[in-house]
Order: sequence, then structure tokens, then C-alpha cells
Amino acid sequence: MKKYISEAIGTCVLVLIGCGVAVLSSGDLVATSLAFGLAIVAMAYSVGTISGGHFNPAVTLGVLINKKIKGNEAIIYIVAQVIGALIGAGLLYVIFSSCSIGVGNLGANGFGTASSKDITLAGALLVEVILTFIFVLTVLFASNEKDNKLAGLVIGLSLTLVHLIGIQLTGTSVNPARSLAPALILGGQAFRQVWVFIIAPLVGAAIAGFTYKYLIKRK
Repeated sequence: MKKYISEAIGTCVLVLIGCGVAVLSSGDLVATSLAFGLAIVAMAYSVGTISGGHFNPAVTLGVLINKKIKGNEAIIYIVAQVIGALIGAGLLYVIFSSCSIGVGNLGANGFGTASSKDITLAGALLVEVILTFIFVLTVLFASNEKDNKLAGLVIGLSLTLVHLIGIQLTGTSVNPARSLAPALILGGQAFRQVWVFIIAPLVGAAIAGFTYKYLIKRK
């Protein structure tokens, strides 16, 4: 149970800090990228020591493909991550509703008119697949060595990295739970488009998972 609670807490903090800074800074590239990355670093070295620090269904899928977690446990991990993300997004909604900035888009992902660069549907799918592939592959390699004390830092920096290019395109998801939570609360366009930010990250994670398996077997 402690592992699942840890996953919920970590995902909650990721959404609360990452999406919160995205709204408060009006999507500032550096500030938002650092917020997501540093949130992962903080959680990786705290509750992540209990659960393994997935905080992301895409990461859990990559780990599952490499048989480092059982199927039933992976499902509970994902449920916990979604619950944590919903709590984080819900807290943001309450906080922003109480001040002059307003709720805004809660850091929701999007394409077309919901993208600052008007990226197309196909473009959004491609971006999210590629960025999730990069992120999950990094997570798998960084976590490969036991007692790797730098793993949390490397993973956090890699999340910052993919946000630097993805924010102005799709808002950067690479995490279905992080995308689903704001979309469920906001509804409307964010909810209609959220399927892209569930499917594409899972596809990218699957490719990363099988790529890692292939490369590791031939080291």
C-alpha cells in the first residue's frame, strides 16, 4: 500500500507544481520546464525511494514491458497515479479560483487552436511519441544500475529537456495521468483532445520499452 500512496503523492506534486507554474508563468518555457523537472527530482529522492518513482503511466508501461513490475501491480500503480494527478489538478483549481489569475487552462495539453504554435493533430501525435520515447528510455537506462544515486537527477533533467521543446507545441504531456487530470476538470476542448495525450505517450513508452529490452540484451 505504501508504494501506491507514494505514487499518488509523487504524481500529485508533479501536477501541482508543474501545471501550477505553467499557469502562473503563462507557459514560460524555462520556468515551466524546470518546474516539471525539479518536481520529479524532489519526488524521486523522497517518496520515489519507496515506489521506484514512476509517477507516470507511460513509465510504468515501459517498466512492465521489461518485466520489472507485475501486471496487476502496474494497474494499481496507474490507478494511483491518476488519482494523485486528479488531486493535484483539483487543488490547483481551488487555489486559482480563489485569486485574480483565474483557473486558466490548468496546464492542459492541446493541439490546433489549443497550441501556441497551432500544431496539427498529426504533429501533436508525433511530438508526444518522440518525446515520451526519449524520456522513458532515459528512465529505464538511468534506473538500470542498482544504487544509482544520480538516477533521480538524470530523470528530472530529461523531463526538463523534453519540456523545453514540447511546451510551445503541445504543452508537453509524456504522461497520460498529468494530461487526463486537467482535462477531466476543465471539460470542453481539453477533454475532447486528451485522447492524443493518452495514446501517444503510451505508444512512445512501448517503443522505448522494447528498444531498451533489445539494447540491454546485446550489451
